Amino acid sequence: MTGDHYFSAEPGTAARPREVEFTVAGRDYTLTSAGGVFSADRLDSGTAVLLRKADLPAPDAAGNLLDLGCGFGPIACVLAGSAPAATVWAVDVNERARALTAANAERVGAADRVRVAAPDAVPDDVTFAQLWSNPPIRIGKEGLHELLLRWLPRLAPDGVAWLVVARHLGGDSLHRWLTEQGWQVGRHASQKGYRVLRVTR
Repeated sequence: MTGDHYFSAEPGTAARPREVEFTVAGRDYTLTSAGGVFSADRLDSGTAVLLRKADLPAPDAAGNLLDLGCGFGPIACVLAGSAPAATVWAVDVNERARALTAANAERVGAADRVRVAAPDAVPDDVTFAQLWSNPPIRIGKEGLHELLLRWLPRLAPDGVAWLVVARHLGGDSLHRWLTEQGWQVGRHASQKGYRVLRVTR
């Protein structure tokens, strides 16, 4: 065992690249993953529920979309495929995850529209029409709240955030907390023990 987590900045786990295949909205994706990133061997079930149940951006959607905690990039690549006029920011603290996302964006023909960045490298004046995240619950409640308090305020006035959280990992308590913070929160869908939350101002 190592001390690595998928939210380690520089994972020491051997990379051992592998391919992950999945289908969203009738489109097939084959992306490269590796050890030391979130759900390295498959599309995580929560991410799958999010991409299946949330409202993917329309083909004419423009502006900036955010994949927060991008991992190897499945959400970023799907967003780029769904909204070819938009710019997708793929943000992760994990250096290996960012490298994989950049490579996968190139693989799906979206390298010019996917901006991969560490959190502190996103310019302060960038706001987002949409925020998508399967947030890193295992950083703990305090860290999770800090993460969301940092990024949700960067939604555009009419922006929307889509979050997926397992019920047994606090999906309902997160819903309540977001409401207490003044956000409008709807439980958009529930499937396989996950809550898909739609968050707006």
